[in-house]
Amino acid sequence: MARSAVQHLLPWGLPVLSGVLIGTSYIPFPPWASLFAFVPLWVFWRHQSSLLKVFLGGLLTSFVFTLIGFNWVTYVLHEFAHLDWWVAGIGMLLFSLLAHLFVPLAGFFWWLLQDRYRFKPQVSLGLMAVLTILLEATLPMLFDWNFGYAWYGAGLPLYHWAEVVGFQGLSAFTILTNVLATFILTRPPSRRTGWALLGLALGFLGLNLGGLWLLGRLPEPDAHVRVLMAQGNVGNAEKMAAELGRGYQDGILKAFMAATDQALKTNTQPVDFAMWPETAFPAILGEGLRPDKYRMALTDFLRQRNLTLLTGAYGVDLPSGRLTNSLFVVNPEGQVIEPHYSKTILLALGEYIPGEDWFPIIREWLPQTGLFARGQGPTTLLEWQGFKMGPQICYESLFPWFSRELSNRGAQFIVNVTNDSWYGDWQEPWQHMVMTLARGVEFRRPVLRVTNTGISTVGLASGDRIGESPVHEVWAGIFDVPYLQNPKETFYQKAPYLVQTVFWSALLVLILHGERRRRESAKT
Repeated sequence: MARSAVQHLLPWGLPVLSGVLIGTSYIPFPPWASLFAFVPLWVFWRHQSSLLKVFLGGLLTSFVFTLIGFNWVTYVLHEFAHLDWWVAGIGMLLFSLLAHLFVPLAGFFWWLLQDRYRFKPQVSLGLMAVLTILLEATLPMLFDWNFGYAWYGAGLPLYHWAEVVGFQGLSAFTILTNVLATFILTRPPSRRTGWALLGLALGFLGLNLGGLWLLGRLPEPDAHVRVLMAQGNVGNAEKMAAELGRGYQDGILKAFMAATDQALKTNTQPVDFAMWPETAFPAILGEGLRPDKYRMALTDFLRQRNLTLLTGAYGVDLPSGRLTNSLFVVNPEGQVIEPHYSKTILLALGEYIPGEDWFPIIREWLPQTGLFARGQGPTTLLEWQGFKMGPQICYESLFPWFSRELSNRGAQFIVNVTNDSWYGDWQEPWQHMVMTLARGVEFRRPVLRVTNTGISTVGLASGDRIGESPVHEVWAGIFDVPYLQNPKETFYQKAPYLVQTVFWSALLVLILHGERRRRESAKT
């Protein structure tokens, strides 16, 4: 009986193996197994006789790679939601079950189509890849990652193709390559598999050489901006207390002022402006407000140093009377330069409660959850001294459409302010940084990113990074950032949905092909 149980469980090791391969190939790990990580799962799918087993196999894969690659969610639940560690652990397990359903759903739809059309093995394998690509790009995720970012995190030149197909397109290439890897790894060694392996190696080499060619085509920058970034490293307890009006505002403001002065002491040339991160200024900014001690202190600070500041702060949405999470330009006289920008993509359970508009009673259950007004989206640039800056706050950087709209409106560079203090010092700071700077590669514009606890850095249009702050330390740095005054559109900017259109078309062709064969079979 024990031997029978072991034999029954052995095949389930294949989905687990795929989960391990995927999880250990995502940031901060190198993408060492990305080109063959799906092979064990797809082999498992091909040998199943029930839809349920196919779905559960995909769910097991996504569960394992989420546990490995996104276990920082446990820390968030403990730190942000104030849950006991064991409760946060249960929350992590639930998150791992639901976070990446694109994998089990790809298996679900593959089974239905394969059961109906009886595709040949090679076509069936291609169908697995196409469905995985489309569902990864279509289904919403809490943390909108994809396999393409790992190439940028590893610094391999093929990431430059993102200016053509976006990082979602690079992810599609990565998944599609697993089809060839499956052919190579599931057949006995032969001349055909040898040629396939050679083709895979040459294709990978060609993409990297092509990436270097794309890099060499970039035009030389014709302008530069000199920016001071200050990282205050304000703890979560102090920040939350300040947000609730329970103190620490003085200490927070002094922390960012001190970090700014630290950089100014070693500066020999004037800076164009300083940057403070998301909600760094611990009070409300905006037009028509009565002076309070925090705004007066900020005004005195900027006047004495003849300094312009770009800072995250709270604003007020006048129609609703709600607070906003906003980004302001404050000139050396302490005056806010309008228009400012207010965050549009809000954090669920931090800045709003999903569903509370339909079920207001939820607000009574979670009264301490923020109730912020949404901004107007990427509709406005911040402008100062001729600089045209595309504003975004926190994880708005993870959505290519957001940065595309800023680029379409003429942003010369993107300014991102973030608070990652809720995520610990493992995995997430590096994942979030790479995904934010990736927008600079897709649209070939620099990204200036300043955070409360790290990682603050600058990503150039070339994808190179200028300096990286330490994590969970007070830090400040000054950067000369080259940029183009009139940057050209990238191909991805012009055709952002090309890759998805190609794969949706491929799926349609496969279905039509299956229908034709099915009808022919019925006639005979």
